[in-house]
Amino acid sequence: MSDASKRLVVGISGASGVIYGLEMLRVLQDLGYESHVVLTEMARSNFSLETDHSVEEVEEAAGQIYDDSDLAAPIASGSFITRGMVVIPCSIKSLSGIANSYNVNLLTRAADVTLKERRTLIVVVRETPLHQGHLELMLSAASRGAVILPPVPAFYHRPKTITDLIHHTIGKVLDCLHIPHELFRRWGA
Repeated sequence: MSDASKRLVVGISGASGVIYGLEMLRVLQDLGYESHVVLTEMARSNFSLETDHSVEEVEEAAGQIYDDSDLAAPIASGSFITRGMVVIPCSIKSLSGIANSYNVNLLTRAADVTLKERRTLIVVVRETPLHQGHLELMLSAASRGAVILPPVPAFYHRPKTITDLIHHTIGKVLDCLHIPHELFRRWGA
């Protein structure tokens, strides 16, 4: 039996930036957290389109992986206790499903369950520029309790690599979940 406070749902949608999702899983694994992962079909495609990494690497880093069409998976139920969920990266399509409680797949269902159970849901929205519809979706999701956390890099920690930039975003996600980490040097430290 696992410790629910060390259990996190990770959704990887089809937005550009799937490397954020893979790196998130690696960090969680290093920190001793149990990840329950769902990838959309476009996320699976984006690994070969955007990176030199494979879906098999995601499966190796994940504690448990689910098919996006499996609405009977444990993460689709509020009785499956978790610390929360992060959708990293989050496409506008997935954001729309979350903002409108449109549970068409496991990713949006798990996010909806996270919100209804008053657990922390973080959406790492990956789109720019943003039009009014995108902003309204973010506002709608935030009004339901989601944390909107676009992957906006900071430079005060003097990043040297792309991984440094990715780790800054992941560190901000972990901060929202109250998970201690040392992924970047903090301001004033």
